[in-house]
Amino acid sequence: MVDKNIYIVQGEIITVVSAIKRNSRWNTHTPLDEEQDPLLSSFSHLKETLNNIKELSDVEPNVFLRPFLEVVRSEDTTGPITGLALTSVNKFLSYGLIDANHEAAAEAIENMADAVTHARFVGTDPASDEVVLMKILQVLRTLLLTPVGAHLTNESVCEIMQSCFRICFEVRLSELLRKSAEHTLVDMVQLLFSSVFYWFQLKMRAGGMSESSKWKKQKRLPRPPHHMVRSASGGLEQAPPTTLSNNNLTGETPFSKDLSVPDSMASSMSSPTDSGLDTCSKATSREDLTDLDQSSSVATTPGTATSPSTEPGRLDAQSEGRQVDRAQSASVESIPEVLEDRDSVTEQSDSASIHDMDYVNPRGVRFTPQQTQRDGAALIPYGLPCLRELFRFLISLTNPHDRHNTDAMMHMGLQLLTVALEAAHIAPYQSLLGLVKDELCRHLFQLLNVDRMNLCTASIRACFLLFESMRGHLKFQLEMYLKRLMDIITSENMKMPYEMKEMALEALVQLWRIPSFVTELYINHDCDFYCSNLFEDLTKLLSKNAFPVSGQLYTTHLLSLEALLTVIDSTEAHCQAKVLNSTAQQDQSAETVLAEGEGSTNDRGDTTTGMQISIIHLYVSSRTGLAFRSIAMNEIELKVKIVFILFLLAEKKEPTKPQRFSSCLPDSQELLDIRNKKKLLNSGTEQFNQKPKKGIQFLQEKGLLSSPMDNNEVAQWLRENPRLDKKQIGEFISDRKHMELLDSFVNTFTFQGLRIDEALRLYLEAFRLPGEAPVIHRLLETFTDTWHKVNGSPFMTNDAGFALAYAVIMLNTDQHNNNVRKQNIPMTVEQFKKNLKGVNGNTDFDQDMLEDIYNAIKNDEIVMPDEQSGLVKENYVWSVLLHRGATSEGVFLHVPAGSYDHDLFTMTWGPTIAALSYVFDKSLDDAIIQKAIAGFRKCAMISAHYGFSDVFDNLIISLCKFTTLSSESAENLPTVFGSNGKAQVAAKTVFHLAHRHGDILREGWKNIMDSMLQLFRAELLPKAMVEVEDFVEPNGKISLQREETPSNRGESAVLSFVNWLTLSGAEQSGLRGPSTENQEAKQAAMLCIKQCDPEKLITESKFLQLESLQELMKALISVTPDEETYDEEDAAFCLEMLLRIVMENRDRVSCVWQTVRDHLCHLCVQASESCFLVERAVVGLIRLAIRLLRREDISSQVLLSLRLLLMMKPHVLARVSREVAYGLHELLKTNAANIHCTDDWFTLFSLIECIGAGIKPPASFQVTSTSPDIDTGAQSDSELSSHHHSEVSLDRGYTSDSEVYTEHGKSRMPRSVTDVDVASSGWLVVGKDDLDINKVPASGSKPLLNPLVNQYSLTLGQDMGFHDTKSLIKCVESLSFIVRDAAHVTPENFELCVKAIRVFVEASLNGGYRTHEKKKNHKYDSQKSRVRRKPREKEGASRRAKASSQRPSRSHSDDEEDEGVPASYHTVSLQVSQDLLDLMHTLHTRAASIYSSWAQEQRHLEVAGKKIEADSQTLWTSCWCPLLQGIAWLCCDARRQVRMQALTYLQRALLVHDLQTLDAVEWESCFNKVLFPLLTKLLDNISPADVGGMEETRMRACTLLSKVFLQHLSPLLSLPTFAALWLTILDFMDKYMHAGSSDLLLEAIPESLKNMLLVMDTAGIFHSVDSRTGYSDLWEITWERINCFLPNLREELFKQTVIPQPGRGPHTTPASIKALFSPISSPPPAQAPSPVPAAPTEPKTSSRPASSSPVPPSTPPMPTPVKMSPQISTPLSHSHMSQSPLILQPLASHLQVGGVPPMSLPIILNPALIEASSPVPLLPAPRPTDLSDTPEVK
Repeated sequence: MVDKNIYIVQGEIITVVSAIKRNSRWNTHTPLDEEQDPLLSSFSHLKETLNNIKELSDVEPNVFLRPFLEVVRSEDTTGPITGLALTSVNKFLSYGLIDANHEAAAEAIENMADAVTHARFVGTDPASDEVVLMKILQVLRTLLLTPVGAHLTNESVCEIMQSCFRICFEVRLSELLRKSAEHTLVDMVQLLFSSVFYWFQLKMRAGGMSESSKWKKQKRLPRPPHHMVRSASGGLEQAPPTTLSNNNLTGETPFSKDLSVPDSMASSMSSPTDSGLDTCSKATSREDLTDLDQSSSVATTPGTATSPSTEPGRLDAQSEGRQVDRAQSASVESIPEVLEDRDSVTEQSDSASIHDMDYVNPRGVRFTPQQTQRDGAALIPYGLPCLRELFRFLISLTNPHDRHNTDAMMHMGLQLLTVALEAAHIAPYQSLLGLVKDELCRHLFQLLNVDRMNLCTASIRACFLLFESMRGHLKFQLEMYLKRLMDIITSENMKMPYEMKEMALEALVQLWRIPSFVTELYINHDCDFYCSNLFEDLTKLLSKNAFPVSGQLYTTHLLSLEALLTVIDSTEAHCQAKVLNSTAQQDQSAETVLAEGEGSTNDRGDTTTGMQISIIHLYVSSRTGLAFRSIAMNEIELKVKIVFILFLLAEKKEPTKPQRFSSCLPDSQELLDIRNKKKLLNSGTEQFNQKPKKGIQFLQEKGLLSSPMDNNEVAQWLRENPRLDKKQIGEFISDRKHMELLDSFVNTFTFQGLRIDEALRLYLEAFRLPGEAPVIHRLLETFTDTWHKVNGSPFMTNDAGFALAYAVIMLNTDQHNNNVRKQNIPMTVEQFKKNLKGVNGNTDFDQDMLEDIYNAIKNDEIVMPDEQSGLVKENYVWSVLLHRGATSEGVFLHVPAGSYDHDLFTMTWGPTIAALSYVFDKSLDDAIIQKAIAGFRKCAMISAHYGFSDVFDNLIISLCKFTTLSSESAENLPTVFGSNGKAQVAAKTVFHLAHRHGDILREGWKNIMDSMLQLFRAELLPKAMVEVEDFVEPNGKISLQREETPSNRGESAVLSFVNWLTLSGAEQSGLRGPSTENQEAKQAAMLCIKQCDPEKLITESKFLQLESLQELMKALISVTPDEETYDEEDAAFCLEMLLRIVMENRDRVSCVWQTVRDHLCHLCVQASESCFLVERAVVGLIRLAIRLLRREDISSQVLLSLRLLLMMKPHVLARVSREVAYGLHELLKTNAANIHCTDDWFTLFSLIECIGAGIKPPASFQVTSTSPDIDTGAQSDSELSSHHHSEVSLDRGYTSDSEVYTEHGKSRMPRSVTDVDVASSGWLVVGKDDLDINKVPASGSKPLLNPLVNQYSLTLGQDMGFHDTKSLIKCVESLSFIVRDAAHVTPENFELCVKAIRVFVEASLNGGYRTHEKKKNHKYDSQKSRVRRKPREKEGASRRAKASSQRPSRSHSDDEEDEGVPASYHTVSLQVSQDLLDLMHTLHTRAASIYSSWAQEQRHLEVAGKKIEADSQTLWTSCWCPLLQGIAWLCCDARRQVRMQALTYLQRALLVHDLQTLDAVEWESCFNKVLFPLLTKLLDNISPADVGGMEETRMRACTLLSKVFLQHLSPLLSLPTFAALWLTILDFMDKYMHAGSSDLLLEAIPESLKNMLLVMDTAGIFHSVDSRTGYSDLWEITWERINCFLPNLREELFKQTVIPQPGRGPHTTPASIKALFSPISSPPPAQAPSPVPAAPTEPKTSSRPASSSPVPPSTPPMPTPVKMSPQISTPLSHSHMSQSPLILQPLASHLQVGGVPPMSLPIILNPALIEASSPVPLLPAPRPTDLSDTPEVK
């Protein structure tokens, strides 16, 4: 079957031939002429050839192309025919008729390129001609872009490009054609530059994929076109010199063959520029080839290739290191020898070329290169030389100073350069990089100055591409570029278009977006001593630029903000990434590293976040600037890249680092040090530029230069610091004083190998040559000496060198100084040589050298620094920049993205937040607002990540301003806030950030809390936040937002209503309620706040760091209202939030407890009157205690803090009593088991007593401040523990816990009681029987809580105030809760329980109701022990009492508080009294068993030194006696029911079995402490209304007395004081006989008395064997007493003769009894009084005088009025007791009573009892003047 391709060629022949024949020229010809015509004959020969073959590949391509190419070349053909031939050629190329692998393909392609670029034809009309030109373009494009185009030589490619440029720049051609040429060029440039990378593949020898080798024309993709095929030449190896020399390409000869154009145009189509597009010279080729070879060859040794893989197309490394393609293994030769012998290949010109091997390109096209001969030279496929030439030509097109370059040409050049930069990675090729560093950058920067926008835009675009991929090589160029952009942005020039500024900002934003660009800018410029602070300056500039001057936001402002945000965005992304992979894998294999590096490199920039990728990036970028594009590549290409990177990693061990850094990644501290040093250097530089000496001195002071001056060091500084003024350097080094410095300075230059004029140029650029001849002489002399020495003394003498140097300077002036040129014609080379004749040691210098010097100076002026302006100066500055770039200063450090985010953020956050705030404030566009908020959130995230609390605070404070919460008044807030969308967004952001990053919030809490407070005032907070726990309210909740705020909560409802009417009426009449808009706004506001979830701040506070939590609490505490702006609701709200936060943080409450406690202390203790805030503080304290008592670590401190309540002012405490009572009840119910310490129980019981019974708090807790203004503030517990209370209270308004504790401890210190102690305490001890009560009980239990309590009174001597009924009931409930649960009664609280019950007994007596008069008149019981009051306090008390009569001093206004006591009150209080009775009875009956169980359990207590005894003595003192006294006190209640019940309980208690164990002393104590006081009290008119009831009570009491007496008569007889006891009983019988109004007592008393007398008589108590009558003295005394009230009883009972009483009538008996019991009206002296001896004349009578009074004779004793009431007001003495006790002297003769020991010791008796039992007023006995006057009793 015949090849179809043959038919295609035959068809094209017919078309072209017929067209030739059709042409008018051929019409007349005969067929024979056809043979003679060369064009037609070649076609006919071709036809014959084609007819004889089966496959087109059987003939060489040249054979079937030649006839068509001859038509194209022929000058005689017309345009249409040439066009047809071109179409045919294009079709052959497109259809792939030329086999690229054919050995003659290269020659055919070369012929085709030659023919088409030199096409000739006869012009007809312009339109037709342009069609032909269009076809030429088409063929050239197809030729270069098809696979066979790879065979083109460097020369052909240059010609093709030049042809296209000519069409492009020919202005007379149509726009369409020129644009087509332009597009063709774009495609070609893209192809050529994207081929660069594929030349590596020759080195790598990657095998082809098994794809069809047929190239199908497709739409070109943005990736490297798939039809690109490279021949095996590629210019990778240096070709043998013979090949190059035989080639007719020379550097000096530009292509002379012209592109033929129609005659009309031919003349004008000359070369577009002077330079033209030169083909490459031999030198260029050699340089480029070597360059490429060195930069890209891989020294592959066995084992260095990638790991083996089974996938087709992967590199398969075998043991010898050979790389074999799986699919094409048969045809691919191995190349290790060539690769390993790289060096020899490079050095030896005749070694084998890499072109000798087959090459299969990535698309599967195989090349078998042959050295095709043309004109005797081998055809080498194009490579780097043509690329360099093209690149140079494109750069030359962009030179704005070249007059040939039109705008269109410059634009075209920029466009093509952009394509080249987009397509290729130029950095690895030194020859191309050199062009980039110098001409390209320079032209691009110059274009930024032109006023044509399109050029500027194109220039900026090209610059971006340069710095994106090659900034590592362009450090100083980048600095210049950014400064230029800054100049544009800040330009005030009115001509500068606004769009230009926009463009410059866009350019910055684009650069800023390059990953790690900003970081590299910072580390390479800001952290370089001699570079500008680019990043810092740009940040400031952008921030400033984001602020609109006019207030109107324009694009420039938003662009500036965007640039700032770009830094924030990338930093935030890095922070997020670090959070996500906080544990980065360190050790990974090379493949993983590379695979990840590959996967995460984006379009020409790596967005890398991991360690692995950064390493790759670091190496690749720093060494080569290579950044691979993420183009769709097949596997082969990927592998090639990996091998290439591996090669780089293997070849270059580590990137070069700048000298100033210790490593490639210096730490932040090092950078900070460098920046600080840089500031000092800059300051020193400025000073040097004014006065060199001053600058040097400054740097020496700062330690940057050594002192004394080191010349080498200073010289180095002068050389390397580009900011120094060159003129000042010149003056400084040329100074005679600094000759050594000049030597050092010259030595810093490297003159070796430089011609003298080159060295001089270098030298003179470093400073400004001064004008004085001697100075110049000195400078040049030093220079020539050094130059001469390092270059091996090339001249005869040093002077010859000096003369030549001077001559060079003169020549420079002569050639380039305008003033000189005006006067003289510039010197010629001959004159120059002539001037130097014989100067070189009388001989001439080398003439060629002189000529070279002359030309160098003439063509390139030696520019003196600071001398020139304009282009000359520009050139000078640029050359300095290039010099710096070539030194180590130009090293550019690449760092992984995110390396120094911490430092960058530190610098940018301020300007960024300021700009964000401004834009947020000014903008109305929703998108911009959202952008700003996103910026705020990102800044917050970063500051949280790095722990920058100052940044976060700043941000929160800024945002809080935008919420309008703090600026608006509470009334308007709902409306304003609800209708302001921006404010709502800000509020949501504030709360979101506080929830998310609260950990690092510090100062900002204050602003957030202020906002919360505003929301509270405006009633916008959720209900849950304003409802708080309350103990009293039935539902347990109370709202903090009260409808009205009366001055106190006790204000009556009616009054509130009246206030409301009067105040609001006027306002309401004018308002018709809120408008719909306002309601909607409020709804919106509430919805927004709900979304903000402010409550989360409290609930999530448990996750806050401690420091942040403390700041939050500080912020809440700071809201405490001051005097001016007193708003207690606000303070209460903050207090509640504080308490909730403490409860949320109970796990670490110990850290914040002191703060909270101090705050509560301030609120409670300092309060001078009760208010809502105080109430909430009190409730809060108890709530805290309830919650925190379960925590062992804090419970003791919490309980201590409850003492704050006891330290409150009593009237304030009284008003919150109900809350406290309910709270304590809750506390005990939940936590009684957690209270173990007596001190804690003491606190709780003291509180219960104060609250329930209204007693004054213990004195040790009370805060008395003599100067309340002086407040030393809170002091810590430890600080105060050393002070004594009396000292402390003078300074401060309150006392700390420990202080209270200390005081309380003092009041309860066990004392070793002596007689003197007791005497001085106000009691006289004249016997031992009851002394033990004052002693520490033998049981070892705690001493009595108040040693000064009068134990002979039924009351405790407490100062009872008013109390709240409900509080009392609740406290009794709490007490019964403790008492009824045996587990809660402990040795620590037992005595306290008993005492508390007695307090409540007193409080509830008579229903707890006392009228105001009683309160005033009976404020203190005169028989009670009490602390002396200061007069001022007394006045205050009475004032308070008066006030309280007008308004009940209570926190809750009870209905039952009226003067008339309602029945309901009695019912309640009756229940209380009954409960108390029951409690006392319960305790009384269980006491023995409780104590015995404790005694058994005490084994573990013995270690602690505690001991519990269960003996009767302990029980009596600790329990039974106080309880009996309590029950006895209720027997004195005015309510009959209570009295009767109490008496029943008392009777039951006294006769209980447990009490039988008591001994005589205790029973006597029972009479003295329980029964006698009870009987005394019952004599009062307790219940005037219930006379009968009282009679019955008294009768039962008397009966009980006699019962107890008789039941325990036996033990009582053993008492030495029995007689006194008996006489007291008789006294009471006497009293009670006369007490009643009915006959009840008159009958009952005698009966009781009879019983007792008969029993005693039967017991033989009255009998005495010794006595004369057989009766004892007791008998006599008894009847003497009874006869006073029952004179006939003796006769009734004992029908015996009455013994006469000599010397005394019965009327004298009372006096003698009185003498026996007379009171002493003033305290006795400390020593016991001496008894008065009995009269010797009457030995049988007992003398019982009163003790002598200590009052001196001149002072009469004070009379004591007798009242029936026990409360007798007497003046206070200095002692603590209000009245002294009696002293009972023992009888003179020992009474012998039935074996009872004689009464040798006196008894202590309560004076009140004796006084009450005297039938007549007791007057103090006059001081006896004579013994005979002493009254006697017989």
